[in-house]
Amino acid sequence: MRIVFELEPDDLQRFREATARAVQRVACAEECDIIDGAKHALDQLPIGTAPGFVRRQLCEVQRLILMVEDEAWGLPREDREQVLQALAYFSDPEDMIPDHIEVIGLIDDAIMLALMLRRLRHTLEAYADFCAFRLALGPPPGDHAGRLAHAGALARQRQALHARMHERGRVESEEAAS
Repeated sequence: MRIVFELEPDDLQRFREATARAVQRVACAEECDIIDGAKHALDQLPIGTAPGFVRRQLCEVQRLILMVEDEAWGLPREDREQVLQALAYFSDPEDMIPDHIEVIGLIDDAIMLALMLRRLRHTLEAYADFCAFRLALGPPPGDHAGRLAHAGALARQRQALHARMHERGRVESEEAAS
C-alpha cells in the first residue's frame, strides 16, 4: 500500500522550527558528541518495528555518518554543519514525535531526514562519486612516489567534486529564486 501526503506551509514551518533547534544543538555541542549520539540512536531505536519508509531513511543516517567521518572526503565546514544538523535532529529522542512511541515515533525523523537529504543530495551524489573513484583507484602503492601520486589523484577528485556540488547547489538556489 502506498500512502502519500502533502506538507502544507504550516507543516513545513514546524519542521523549520525543529531544524532551528537542531542548529542550536549543533552550535552548542561537540561534533563527536553529535555523531556518537546518532550512532547510539541507531543502536537503540526500535527500527525493526518501524515502517519500511522509516527504515529506508534511517539507512541514510549511516551514510551521513560515514560521509562526515571520512577524512579523505574532507567535507567542507558549511556542508558538514548541515549533515550535523540532520544527525542532531535524528538523535534527539524528544523531537516532534517522541521516538519511543511504537510505529509512529520515528515518522517525524524520517520526514525530517527526507527533507534534509533532499537539501544534501548534491553533497551525497558527490560523495558517492568520490567513493567510487577511490575504490577504482585502489589502495595506495607501497612506495613513496606512488603514495604521493595516489594522494594527489584523490585530492584532485575531491576538489573537483566539492566544486561540482557547490555549483549545482548554487544553480538550484538561483532557479528557485527566479
